[in-house]
Amino acid sequence: MKRYVGLLLLIVSCLLYNCKQPIKKEQSKEMKKKKAVVYQVFTRLFGNTNTTNKAWGTIAENGVGKFADFSDKALTEIKALGITHVWYTGVPHHAVINDYTEFGISNDDPDVVKGRAGSPYAVKDYYNVNPDLALHPENRLQEFKDLIYRTHKNDLKVIIDIVPNHVARNYEGKTNPKGIQDFGANDDTTVEYKRNNNFYYIPNSPFKVPNWQEGYSPLGGAKNPLSEGKFEENPAKWTGNGSRLSQPHFNDWYETVKINYGVRPDGSLDFETLPDAYAEMDHTAHFDFWKDKELPDSWYKFRDIALYWLDMGVDGFRFDMAELVPVEFWSFMNSSIKMKNPDAFLLAEVYNPDLYRDYIFKGKMDYLYDKVELYDSIKHIMKGYGWTDHIHTVQHGLRDIEHHMLHFLENHDEQRIASPDFVGKAEIAKPAMVVSATISTSPTMVYFGQEVGEDGSEAAGFGSPTRTSIFDYVGVPAHQRWVNGKKFDGGQLTREERDLRDFYKRLLNVTISSPALMGKYKEIHYFNKEQNEDYDHRIFSFVRWSEEEKVLVVSNFDTQKSYDLDLKLPTDVIEEWQLQEGILPLKELLYQTEHQLKVENGIGIVPLKLGPLESVIFRLD
Repeated sequence: MKRYVGLLLLIVSCLLYNCKQPIKKEQSKEMKKKKAVVYQVFTRLFGNTNTTNKAWGTIAENGVGKFADFSDKALTEIKALGITHVWYTGVPHHAVINDYTEFGISNDDPDVVKGRAGSPYAVKDYYNVNPDLALHPENRLQEFKDLIYRTHKNDLKVIIDIVPNHVARNYEGKTNPKGIQDFGANDDTTVEYKRNNNFYYIPNSPFKVPNWQEGYSPLGGAKNPLSEGKFEENPAKWTGNGSRLSQPHFNDWYETVKINYGVRPDGSLDFETLPDAYAEMDHTAHFDFWKDKELPDSWYKFRDIALYWLDMGVDGFRFDMAELVPVEFWSFMNSSIKMKNPDAFLLAEVYNPDLYRDYIFKGKMDYLYDKVELYDSIKHIMKGYGWTDHIHTVQHGLRDIEHHMLHFLENHDEQRIASPDFVGKAEIAKPAMVVSATISTSPTMVYFGQEVGEDGSEAAGFGSPTRTSIFDYVGVPAHQRWVNGKKFDGGQLTREERDLRDFYKRLLNVTISSPALMGKYKEIHYFNKEQNEDYDHRIFSFVRWSEEEKVLVVSNFDTQKSYDLDLKLPTDVIEEWQLQEGILPLKELLYQTEHQLKVENGIGIVPLKLGPLESVIFRLD
């Protein structure tokens, strides 16, 4: 009965407020905090000062960054950029092509490893860290613990990856805590599916490596004793992306195997589903729901992994391809995490908008990637064929979950802004970055090197340029100029790179210090299109406000055109802000210039000259 009462209340609430999901008490509490800014850093690339960049180069030839490179100086500068959380990408021990047998680590077969350095999303041992990242591989876990300590000392939070959908084909836990068994250790491999099997199997069919596409060979054709066109796995397991072929295609995630969460091969669920009313309940209720249930073995294995890293001091997780894993598992997993650390930062990769609300409210995710909505829309505007009119359409459609949709313009999966296949020049992203970082209460994410205009042009080996390689040992040139021989002072940056980083630093620090950006939002874009002949679809404007502060944001996305106009605030904003007739001072927050707002006949007027790619953030003093 309680379930149906909850559902009735949910429906009535949505009818009254025209929303897709009511704002939860947990969300309202979170929105009162300051804005979060995540710095995604590819850990093995950050401190690498080697500039050789040989295609398929070895670790000796091309170099590799270390945990130790995140010195107090480096972390101080990251913090000063306006960062609150560091996502150290590629920390868990994944398959690599390097000989660490003297440290008790087995070698990895190039036939099931992508690139020379390996994919960070083919985890080989969840209870240890990538030996490449340690100065002393035998002490690698302690070196990571030291990095956690330094990060916290510099008032930053630590995020690492958990990849729940798949693991490396050669998963091998060498340092499991007492009582922890490896994935698959107790599986019945004679059947395709069993509830407590960790993997899916293809009985009586041995695994075969893919037929390599034309022009490709593992390691770029370099010799390796294990690269012999085969990998022993009998019977074959399903591949990470769900392929049920014993010989997966080259474009499948052939280096990984899919985890079984109690989803039968026909798609039916072999576990109890979560009642819809739990979408309205907090993590404690979710935890209580699952605690007396008998669940598939894989659920417990990944919960134990998360709790292990929390105990070590990690502050949150980025969950890879979360939508490929049942939402019920996330209810179980994330409520377990929140019971241990209610402030844990939980970010998920989900690309299907139809699933957003389930993964937020039933799966208890804090944040999801806002790729399909805001990122894709802004990318089109930056490339010249999208209109800023669509920005408000996106925000309006996500208004009930806007706080949960993390914004970004770059990450390791996306093209670098400065690459020719995106827009070819990093400065073109400046208005997009202002809008992305200020339009909602959600966190902002910046990918290392973005703030200095890295273009991702290196042909590192596996894959093609435009995205900084995550599979190979490579130097990141523009970022290396900021690293400046590990001085981390930008000493080798060009003037343009230095100016760009200064812009990012100004913007991000505004976002983490502005109370208005955690408050209310209203677009004034369409009002100005109607009221002003000089205002068009290459500009976007909106206001944000809280009890402490009132802010006006205007961005010009055009690379050539300047605008000279009187920007107007509509009567409802003037009334909401309780502004009196007359002249009021404005402070521009990015570059600290003085301006004025004139209130006349219930309308606000701001004389504005806006150059190409220029943005302003006015605060009403």
